[in-house]
Amino acid sequence: MYVPPHFAAGSQADMLALITAHPLGALVRAHDGGLQADHIPFELAPPADAAPNGVLRAHVARANPVWQADGAPVLVLFQGASSYVSPLLYDVEAAGGRVVPTWNYAVVHAHGRLRAIEDPAWILGQMTRMTRRHEDANAGWRVEDAPRDYIDKLVRTTVGIEIVIERLEAKFKLSQNRSAADRARVLQAME
Repeated sequence: MYVPPHFAAGSQADMLALITAHPLGALVRAHDGGLQADHIPFELAPPADAAPNGVLRAHVARANPVWQADGAPVLVLFQGASSYVSPLLYDVEAAGGRVVPTWNYAVVHAHGRLRAIEDPAWILGQMTRMTRRHEDANAGWRVEDAPRDYIDKLVRTTVGIEIVIERLEAKFKLSQNRSAADRARVLQAME
């Protein structure tokens, strides 16, 4: 990914925060001589000694062939907020009319190797954590609310995915190359 220095993410913490806030990732892998992308919600396990960039965890239907890429290099793309930016938001006169439209966005690319996990306890734990994170803690649905035989069947027809993040790269293109006044107008328009 092309990242001019002024659009580079500030820190690993900023990149991981985007993944946490926008967990639907596009998992890209080589497949049948081309590229295949699957859109999957991920859980991010924080950095640790064995995984200094963190670990992505998810689960997919066994019918989805993505898990068969066990051991293969993959790229997971996470996208935060984005928006068209009209040149009318800039000080056109001060720029001598030299303005063009652009697009502001924040993206993170996580590189690693896919590991398929078929352990039922791991899969159930991952399903439970994802559900707990995205449901209302007090009144939301819980995995335990469904009949146990139904959940057991789902677990049998599901495969876990884990990706130790080997490398992170990000681009936070947020008009940093514009004046403070231009950035303020863009931000106000986006709100």
